[in-house]
Amino acid sequence: MLFNSIDFAIFFPIVFVLYWLVAKHLKLRNVLILVASYVFYGWWDWRFLFLIVISSFVDYYVGKKIYKTEQEKKRKGLLMISLLVNLGFLVYFKYANFFIETFVDSFRLFGKELEVSTLNIILPVGISFYTFQTLSYTIDIYRKQLEPTKDALSFFTFVAFFPQLVAGPIERASHLLPQFYKTYKFNYNLVKSGLLLIAFGLFKKMVIADRAAVLVNQVYNNPNDYYGYELVLATILFAFQIYCDFSGYSDIAIGVGRTMGFDLMKNFRSPYLSKSITEFWRRWHISLSTWFRDYVYIPLGGSKGGKFKTYRNLFLVFLISGLWHGAAMTFVIWGAIHGVIIVLEKALQNNRFNIYKKIGLDKNNFSSNLFFTAITFFIVCFAWTFFRANSLNDAWTIIANSLVVNIEGINYQGLYKLGLNIVEFWTVVTAIILLVIFDYFHGKKSILVRLNEQGLIFRFVVYICIVFTILIFGIYGNMAPQEFIYFQF
Repeated sequence: MLFNSIDFAIFFPIVFVLYWLVAKHLKLRNVLILVASYVFYGWWDWRFLFLIVISSFVDYYVGKKIYKTEQEKKRKGLLMISLLVNLGFLVYFKYANFFIETFVDSFRLFGKELEVSTLNIILPVGISFYTFQTLSYTIDIYRKQLEPTKDALSFFTFVAFFPQLVAGPIERASHLLPQFYKTYKFNYNLVKSGLLLIAFGLFKKMVIADRAAVLVNQVYNNPNDYYGYELVLATILFAFQIYCDFSGYSDIAIGVGRTMGFDLMKNFRSPYLSKSITEFWRRWHISLSTWFRDYVYIPLGGSKGGKFKTYRNLFLVFLISGLWHGAAMTFVIWGAIHGVIIVLEKALQNNRFNIYKKIGLDKNNFSSNLFFTAITFFIVCFAWTFFRANSLNDAWTIIANSLVVNIEGINYQGLYKLGLNIVEFWTVVTAIILLVIFDYFHGKKSILVRLNEQGLIFRFVVYICIVFTILIFGIYGNMAPQEFIYFQF
């Protein structure tokens, strides 16, 4: 079920009303959330509900066994059961064909053709997200950082909580699970701020992301037909498409949870205002980057063991992160690009700004910040080329064709032949400019706080404007893809 669908527009108000009717009865409330979560997920394909149920069942009982067991060998064995079950599902459904294709391609390099067909496998929506969420539970118990829950209902509800089930944020049990142990009183301010977040998320998704997707899809699906500024424009628009699509989902998820009294972690903090790739990953998909830090980077040794091992661990984390995003070499290269830049920034962090001062840049002034932000955005967009390209060949074509300079300059009429007419094109451009301004000022002081400081009439006008902007300028029907991009991950 999609957040931006009529189905959800009917589903959520029903769940919301029923939730607050039974909110004082803890078990009944959790039963309602669990059933609603299974309906929400099963709406896409009910057959894959068994994966969530099995993962929940295994980790609930493995967690209890690990906590009670003192022998380290048995504890590791129990942890391996959780890892094998959860990662086994993930590897089979997401990576089986990738490994088969890579195996065949490796033989092709030596001139041998293998007649091996790929498997007809459907990727379950959100499997990468809820797998990481439930794995963190057993790993934290194994590390003795968390006590297992005795409430099976709360645990199953924690794993399947519908607002963030299919695309995050990836919550830790230490943060979200205790919230299922207590009831909440109806809080008007929380509900209002939650609804505002939902509206803002729908604005980012339907007005910016889905409209930008029309142009991006036309250009990136036909890379041989476009050159120069056309490809550059499509890449920049994709940067904002994926940001608005994914952060829009996160905003809606956080907003839906907030209307019911739940606190979900913030997943984005104006990432395109970052002044380095390191800072970018502190602002982009925060729940995933912190997950990899705690459960991959630190177990590999983190920054201990010298510079070489630190750089190796950083690079491996981003290589794995690329593979997590998709079973294709394009995603691996995307992760590798970020890994290389992160390593370079780590190596230069002690003298980086001294170097920049020598060429007249100071990290504390506006021009320097603008310079670093522009360079970071350029690197991010270059990497997005591999992320969005349909194949490695397409990625190389896009990069090569982007360097072709049209001696006639920008053909403004040609801009409106890339899938969007003049009104649609300037609608998305204007919306992106407003979003950047919003992100800039929101970073200094929450826009919600600023809004609440205004009078009732002003706030009411803002609410009406947001709703009508979505209704008038949102993408509907078959004009653009409606699914959220990260559903495929």
